[in-house]
Amino acid sequence: MKLSEEVKRCMSKSVLCWLATASRDNLPNVSPKEIFALYQEDRIIVANIASPRTVKNIKENPQVCISFPDILVQKGFQVKGRAEIIKKSNPDFPAMEGILTQMTEGKFPFATITKITVDQIKPIIAPRYLLYPKLRNRNR
Repeated sequence: MKLSEEVKRCMSKSVLCWLATASRDNLPNVSPKEIFALYQEDRIIVANIASPRTVKNIKENPQVCISFPDILVQKGFQVKGRAEIIKKSNPDFPAMEGILTQMTEGKFPFATITKITVDQIKPIIAPRYLLYPKLRNRNR
């Protein structure tokens, strides 16, 4: 599923995203990620920096959810998909590494990358927008 321009804009403004994973036994884990980018039209890549639980969970259960909320306007997007851990031996690793290393300026080393293929996208909105619909179109 392709990411819309609106989702791409939201991603580009996000300083941090949240990646939710679950173990084989369905024990949840949510981890903040600060080095992530669009890769192709339907994939998101995330640098695995100090992420042992995230990597372990994805190897056991590849279904993930990543969210990009704008905390100031309390809106954003939730993206669900299938994750894969990309190692340096993968032929696609150098291209992905180049994108993420440019963001980190080489200051955050990472040995693997999480590649998420998008299956579902839905907006995130704070409950106040449901209670006060006139606010819904503000700050977009």
